Amino acid sequence: MDKVFIEGLTIDALIGIYDWERRIRQDLVFDLEMGFDNRRPAASDDIAHTLNYKAVSKRLEQFVRESEFGLVETLAERCAQIVLDDFDVKWLRLKLSKPGAVRGARAVGVIIERSRD
Repeated sequence: MDKVFIEGLTIDALIGIYDWERRIRQDLVFDLEMGFDNRRPAASDDIAHTLNYKAVSKRLEQFVRESEFGLVETLAERCAQIVLDDFDVKWLRLKLSKPGAVRGARAVGVIIERSRD
């Protein structure tokens, strides 16, 4: 399976379960791998035939900045569903990192894999 990827997409959001987290925006980092058949866009060299990673990034940026979830697990699930529903993606691996959430760790977060049923 071919994959289109987005690595290190940083988006600020209100997220967390503690009161202080509900008052400040925090950076979240997204890494995505999206299953996509690359043969048609490769043959046509036409952006209309490909998975437009800029459009995916912009859609996620809009959603994440407007969200106010408590858990990164909830946010990851919603973001995965957006990509599956709004773009021609068969399979998705999404890593959502929350830098600085645990002292001594560079980041914590979740990695989920979803596919169209």
